[in-house]
Amino acid sequence: MKKILFLFIASAAIISCSKVKDGEYLITGTATGVENGKTIILQGQDPATRMTVALDTVKVENGKFEIKGKVTEPAFHTLILQGANAPLAFILETGEITVAIDKDSIHKSKISGTYNNDEYVKFNEDLTKTQKSLIDFQKKNTEKMKQAQQAQDTATINGLMKQYMTIQTEVQENSKKKYLAYAEGHPKSYISVLIIQSMLNDPSADAKKGEALYNSLDESLKNTTPGKEIKTKLGQAKMPAVGATAPPVGSAK
Repeated sequence: MKKILFLFIASAAIISCSKVKDGEYLITGTATGVENGKTIILQGQDPATRMTVALDTVKVENGKFEIKGKVTEPAFHTLILQGANAPLAFILETGEITVAIDKDSIHKSKISGTYNNDEYVKFNEDLTKTQKSLIDFQKKNTEKMKQAQQAQDTATINGLMKQYMTIQTEVQENSKKKYLAYAEGHPKSYISVLIIQSMLNDPSADAKKGEALYNSLDESLKNTTPGKEIKTKLGQAKMPAVGATAPPVGSAK
């Protein structure tokens, strides 16, 4: 009984310590080595125009920054650090999101704290492993390709290109398998709804498989913008084509 009471009190303490309510987000960031006064812009997509817009701007103070606001559904957003050479992509959603910006290598920045962002990090790490053979080939043969181009050595150029295309095809196939396996195993992940949306935009994809994956999604994901777009696309696919002949009344079923 004491153990149950302790767990209840501990759970209540965790809940009460949350700094955000449902429908709110809090981005707590560190930007070590970044000068005071440097701006960080939160960018998102305007739901009507689909254009990228600035949603908030804050300044770095003592290597830290904080952005708080309201959010209706998870969606990809970016943080733009003044002077950085690339944006930092993450999923804006309800909860406390922690960001550690690496000012020298933005792609090495760390994002954590919410389910979808943690999943996004793991998904990217897994995908990077799948694409390693292609990256390794590029690193190993970049200089060789440059020398061959300078010398107009078409035999070497064609040989390298053939090897590259072979590895690229293999990586693409393995990546597709990774996408499919992820969507099958993560019905509550925002990444899954984006995978299914992309899958259904591919004419060569298995539409029935895409529909089955959509049906298995958590209801909260079906109610997101991409979830609603998938539902519309599935509905349109089932509509008879313009000019199609309707079956005769009373025909056998």
